[in-house]
Amino acid sequence: MQVQVDIGFDQLVKIIKTLPANQLKRLKAEIEKETTNHTSNLESILLNGPVATEKQLKTIAENRKAFNQWRTK
Repeated sequence: MQVQVDIGFDQLVKIIKTLPANQLKRLKAEIEKETTNHTSNLESILLNGPVATEKQLKTIAENRKAFNQWRTK
């Protein structure tokens, strides 16, 4: 069984403030875990993303040089 409740942010804050200390610690740990997961997912996407080859880097450098020469004329 699943129940969905729409509450405003202010109401949520009030509810959280009424939690006992041990439940507040559990909630904080869960939030930090979620935040860490999102950060590590982004980090892994960036680290495992495509990288340019030496040939591609050389082509980019040559194109920059050509554009710079063209702009100075």
